[in-house]
Amino acid sequence: MDDVDYYELLGVRRDASAAEVKSAYRALAKVMHPDAGGTAGTFRLLKSAYETLSDPDRRREYDRGPAPEVPSPRPAARRTRTPGPRPSRFTDDPSFVPPGCGVPPTALPWWHLTRHQPRLAGGPGHAPAVGAAVGVLLLVAPLFAVGSMSPLVLVCWLGLLAAACAAAARLGRAYLRAQRARRAAVAEFAGRTEFGAPDPEHVVDRLTADLLTRYVGRLPGARVFHGLSRPGSVFADIPHAVLCGQHLVLVESKSWLPGHYDLDTTGALWRNGHPFRGGHTDLFAAVAAFRTLLPGVDVRGAVILYPSRDADLTADPTPAAGVSVMLPETFVRTIGAWLAEDCATTDHHILRTVRAQVLSERTPA
Repeated sequence: MDDVDYYELLGVRRDASAAEVKSAYRALAKVMHPDAGGTAGTFRLLKSAYETLSDPDRRREYDRGPAPEVPSPRPAARRTRTPGPRPSRFTDDPSFVPPGCGVPPTALPWWHLTRHQPRLAGGPGHAPAVGAAVGVLLLVAPLFAVGSMSPLVLVCWLGLLAAACAAAARLGRAYLRAQRARRAAVAEFAGRTEFGAPDPEHVVDRLTADLLTRYVGRLPGARVFHGLSRPGSVFADIPHAVLCGQHLVLVESKSWLPGHYDLDTTGALWRNGHPFRGGHTDLFAAVAAFRTLLPGVDVRGAVILYPSRDADLTADPTPAAGVSVMLPETFVRTIGAWLAEDCATTDHHILRTVRAQVLSERTPA
């Protein structure tokens, strides 16, 4: 197994934290366990990688590489070997920092929309209350003809008038509650467009956070989130998300080896035409969970890919099960255009629901 790089197997960078190593192991164990269709040998290797990289002493020894050769007892054959990096057929560069998105904002077809002012919505609006008031006025009009009404018509008319007044009162109270909720939401959210904070130690998370803020976060109704948990989870399963009207995109950032990546119709990840075991994504489960949490909201997932060394990386953004793999430039153009379709208004009920999933925004019980 000398040609298997533990970092590549777990899909993490060489400077990954212990929490990132644990998270990657837990996600891969779900699909590589023999009970889930994996092989016993592959799972043992995955477990060995996790046990090595999660233990600080063993990890330092692993990073130093193989120990020097033991000197031969024969003086003529005595040799020593200076410890160095562990040989590997994987050539990722831990010191390499991938470039961010370089698309000129003014080249985006939807960029002109960023000049508009956002608007918070939510509630029944004015129409139901106004309609009820008009209905009551119409029923009051026959009051001038009460003297010419028969007793039966008068009783029916008074019954209709009482029912209309009761309905108008209910709608009026609902309207006032909605207006109070809207004013509270304006006070709470109108001045904020970003919630949570990206992982400061994860380079590609910082790059993606900057991309979201500079581009799609400028749309008038957009709200950007960092460090969300999947509904029912207590972990920050989703690094980023953007809500715009009735559109929500969940975003992961990955630093993977150069090559061509795509998803098949089952959602399996491929690299250069072969199944990719060096990384994974949790977005399939996250997209399904948020679609259940937010019925009526169009939820998508996007895995933004960055190369782990200075070489070409490409991706086919065709979605599978609501998730796409794509480069930063593709995300800005395609997902930005999709979010721009519904960017004028943000529903404060949806906004509050998504914000509640941001771990750093939660208040202890």
